[in-house]
Amino acid sequence: MIKKEEEAKSRIRIKIRAYDHKIIDQSAKQIVETAERSGATITGPVPLPTEIRKFTVNKSTFVHKDARDQYEMRMHKRIIDIWSPTPKTIDSLTNLDLPAGVDIEIKM
Repeated sequence: MIKKEEEAKSRIRIKIRAYDHKIIDQSAKQIVETAERSGATITGPVPLPTEIRKFTVNKSTFVHKDARDQYEMRMHKRIIDIWSPTPKTIDSLTNLDLPAGVDIEIKM
């Protein structure tokens, strides 16, 4: 029973964030393939809700209050859980080369 609890506790949670959904899907696929090659069990990638930030800016500096531009930034997120990782899994994930614009947070 103790072994099962220890196995359940040993996991790596990877949170991926990016502004472009194509890049984040490509990075998630690359991480999953790398972890599967090293023999780990994987859950995910699980898509999380997209965070949308909206900004409204006046076009004019003084009088024309009705003239405005609206901008938005979309932050896409994914979570990948790697269960019972081996040292080979951790080594291959640290040496992984991902595209620019992808933010990764790893918790053990």
